[in-house]
Amino acid sequence: MTTRRFTQLDDVWPAGIGRRLGAMLYDGFLVMAIWIAVTVAHLAFFRFVLGQTAEEIGTTAFDIWSLRLMLLFFVTLFFVYSWRRGGMTLGMQAWRLRVQTLDGHAITLKQSLIRCATAWLSLAAFGIGYWWVLFDGQRRSWPDIASKTETVVLPKK
Repeated sequence: MTTRRFTQLDDVWPAGIGRRLGAMLYDGFLVMAIWIAVTVAHLAFFRFVLGQTAEEIGTTAFDIWSLRLMLLFFVTLFFVYSWRRGGMTLGMQAWRLRVQTLDGHAITLKQSLIRCATAWLSLAAFGIGYWWVLFDGQRRSWPDIASKTETVVLPKK
């Protein structure tokens, strides 16, 4: 399957740390909203479908791990869908950023999943994976490097 090739390839440049952090902040609010919605749905399922009392919910390993996996799944789905659809999340749109392959195509499912996994590792390492942009000559973060993608700034319309 061929992926869609983006336009404006000659007018883009590698994204710096400021824009990336701005987009991450915006997307952080979306991630929190997703987590709240998933948590409410999870609690409602355990309470009203499985019939647990309010005091019982969250007391077993299954309750805890099923919620954690759902939170991870839906946030990953959000990022993968956004990057595959148009190369950007809502936060990235606000900061005119796009993720693309090195030759200007929409990224693949595999690249999206690698980006997500590496993003979690980058954040777990106190954000070093994103601060790496300051030291890399091509302004690449760890998710960019690991997934063989690039994050670019789009020109103003």
